[in-house]
Amino acid sequence: MSTASLVASCSATACAFNDGGCTAYAITVGGSSDKANCVTFVALDARAAISSENGQVGTCHRLECVHNADLLCTAGEITVSDTADCLSYEVA
Repeated sequence: MSTASLVASCSATACAFNDGGCTAYAITVGGSSDKANCVTFVALDARAAISSENGQVGTCHRLECVHNADLLCTAGEITVSDTADCLSYEVA
């Protein structure tokens, strides 16, 4: 059984799940064209209750990424930018 990839850092401070780091239990990486984004991103005036000390990648919809195996991220950790882009995304 594989382990989920951790969100090592997230600079998207406008995201309600970012409270000094990603607190979402699991994020989904999606996006369109040549950009991979955290589609769990939500801009709200409130912060989500901390559900996790370290967010992880639940699923990845970017089949062309070298880290994607059967919709799971195999990278040990990922980095999310201030615009919610997955900076660990790499086309195979």
